[in-house]
Order: sequence, then structure tokens, then C-alpha cells
Amino acid sequence: MEKKLVIIPTYNEKENIREIISAVFSLPGEFHVLTIDDGSPDGTAAIVKELQQSAPEKLHLIERSGKLGLGTAYLKGFEWALEKGYDYIFEMDADFSHNPQDLLRLYEACAKQGADLAVGSRYCNGVSVIDWPMSRIVMSYFASAYVRGVLRFHVYDTTAGFVCYTRKVLETMNLDAVKMKGYGFQIEMKYSAHKLGFRIKEVPIVFTNRQKGTSKMSGGIFGEAFWGVLGLRFRKIRPKA
Repeated sequence: MEKKLVIIPTYNEKENIREIISAVFSLPGEFHVLTIDDGSPDGTAAIVKELQQSAPEKLHLIERSGKLGLGTAYLKGFEWALEKGYDYIFEMDADFSHNPQDLLRLYEACAKQGADLAVGSRYCNGVSVIDWPMSRIVMSYFASAYVRGVLRFHVYDTTAGFVCYTRKVLETMNLDAVKMKGYGFQIEMKYSAHKLGFRIKEVPIVFTNRQKGTSKMSGGIFGEAFWGVLGLRFRKIRPKA
């Protein structure tokens, strides 16, 4: 039986974590969840531990001390997923900006439509974002356009954080060589997969701004992505030795 794991990084998500885990577990086809919590002072990890008592085989938790970055959380999760034998590994936010039902569509794109990496895309069919201020939509949209122009890389939503990887992609990629830690991490992972010859498919989604909790976005995140993309343009992407 194919094993599917949804990785959810958290920091102060007590208002969302119980509901998002329940939503994932309600899907057909048995998705497991790995929560990676960066020392949330609001007790997010304690809620996950409570939920683990009723689903010890499906719900997993890695606790880290302090905010170590989105990219390092996912890299830790990828390493764990490969060790545990998962076949499909998903990235998803905890705040319901990504609809858990769309996990099924990302899975289908890989399992049935031949993609190696499926991207839940806000921009492949115009702009599909709800409740974001116009300034943030413009920044995000043109950030992806900038990436396409610099890297000559034809993915419309390069900064998307809603993704399904096949095991083959993560096994082939040299994860130790990934340098960017914020949202530039999302660009670097997709571009690396592209350069290694993997097939990327964008699946149109509707992205909804969080209703509970606070955003973790910052100007530094975009600065890292801007300069990091320039560096990526001239870096050789090699498979894991």
C-alpha cells in the first residue's frame, strides 16, 4: 500500500492545528501527518501530543527549539519521511490557506498523471487568491514572474508551499546542498527538481488567507528569495552522490 505523509511546520498554530489534522485524517486513502513545531510558546505541540493518543500510527511530531526556518523544517521532514518509507510527501500550511481536499488532486497528479512533483498553483489559471491585500498579491505574483525570467523556468507559482513530491525526487536531490531557508526554499526545491529532469505539474487551487492566528511573513523572506534566485541561475544542480 502506498504511504502518504503530509508535513505541516508550525509556530503558534494552536487555533488551527487540531482542525487541520482532523481535516487531513478525514480524507479517503489514509494520509499520515508529521507536525514539525519550532518551540511554539502557545502550546501547539501539546495539542499534537494529545491528538497522538488516539492516532499514534498516523500522527507524528518533531519538536525543535526556536524558530529555525521553514526550509530547515521541511528538510528535516523529508529526511524523516524517506527513513520511514513514505512514497508521496506533501508540504502544507497549518492555517487552512491550503484546502486539505486538494491533497487528493496533488496526489492524483503524481500517482495517476505521471508528475514527479505536483504544485498547488495560485497563478496557473490567472490569480486565485482570496482575502489577500492587493499589495501582497502583486508582490507574490511578480516574484514568481521574476523567478521565471531569471531562471527561464516555466512554473507559474514558484513560491507555492502546497506541494506533493514523489519519493524518487527527494531521494535523487542532494538535500544537503539546499541553501535557502525561507520562501526562497520553495523556489530552490522546484528549480532543482526541474534541472534534474523531473516532471512538474501545476494543479490550480484557490488560496485563502488565514482566518485564525497571525502570518509569519517578513520582508527578509522576500529579500532572501530575490538574491538567492540570482545565485541559483549560476549554480550547477547535481543529484545526490
